Amino acid sequence: MKHFLRVVTQFFVFLYCKCLWRGLKFVVRKFTGRCELQRICYNNKHGARRTLKIGNIGLLLKITYGAVGLLQSALSVHPDKVEKTIDDLMALKKINPDTNPQLSISLQASLFQIVGYRSLVAEVEKLRREPYDCENPNHEDMLMKLWKELRPDTPLTGRISKQWCEIGFQGSDPKTDFRGMGLLGLHNLLYFAEHDKATALQVLHDSLQPKHKSTHRKPSEMSKSEWEQKNLDKAIGYSFAIVGINITDLAYSLLVSGALKTHLYNVAPEMPSLLHFQQTFCYLMQEFHRFWIEEDPGDIMEFNRVRSKFHRRILRQLKNPDMALCPHFSASNLHLVNL
Repeated sequence: MKHFLRVVTQFFVFLYCKCLWRGLKFVVRKFTGRCELQRICYNNKHGARRTLKIGNIGLLLKITYGAVGLLQSALSVHPDKVEKTIDDLMALKKINPDTNPQLSISLQASLFQIVGYRSLVAEVEKLRREPYDCENPNHEDMLMKLWKELRPDTPLTGRISKQWCEIGFQGSDPKTDFRGMGLLGLHNLLYFAEHDKATALQVLHDSLQPKHKSTHRKPSEMSKSEWEQKNLDKAIGYSFAIVGINITDLAYSLLVSGALKTHLYNVAPEMPSLLHFQQTFCYLMQEFHRFWIEEDPGDIMEFNRVRSKFHRRILRQLKNPDMALCPHFSASNLHLVNL
């Protein structure tokens, strides 16, 4: 029975796409004088609203059966070939570029964003898969720079040292903490420390501050041992570097799932780059820090709960096609051009 219903449903969907939708498109084009591609570009402002619709394969399949191959290839071509692909597409759709100059410009900007996003995913994935190598001088230099940025007045006594715990690593050798996110975690932490140093130092400072477990019992109601234990309870903050690697994982999941398209398409006029991703990481670090303080967790064991709640909040924000996660530092003040 289920198989029969599935076949019937597929038949009606096919009938709709093949006949009704095609007929409707013909009527709308005759009425408006524009094909669906033109309507998408002209009726939606530059950014996520337009680019998401162009990048949606379902919509591309609706535009025209003859243009499907060109459109699909346009989403994965090298940036240098985007302009030629657009010319071919406009010729196939019989759109005069002289009377529709804005269409080519608008379509090119959106296709650059789509191609750039795919390239960014590949670049981020490559960094994530590259393990930290203590024999690689470039890796070691980045790690030493991270220490100097976060602890400028404190010399590191040795490469293997418990001092690394001061900036939130778990042990005496940070390389073991990079296993999950590879070099991507180190790149993000160093970018945060170098390009948003004041905020990074403040977040690090706050994460190290002691916070005693709350209790509703008055001191007079506690035994001497309970009172002494309360005063000896260690900080219930978090480990800065470990959380940075964890937030890198969150940013990575947003990127590969496509949820970050909304933000990146709204802040990158053309091709999103690693710089945009790192700026997004800085924003997420600062916002998570604020969120952690607002949640006021009882102890570090609540980290996963707080992180999941924060993740859901970011996802809700990114469902708004006009959303742009706006980092507070000037490097991220990218202005959209009128395309």
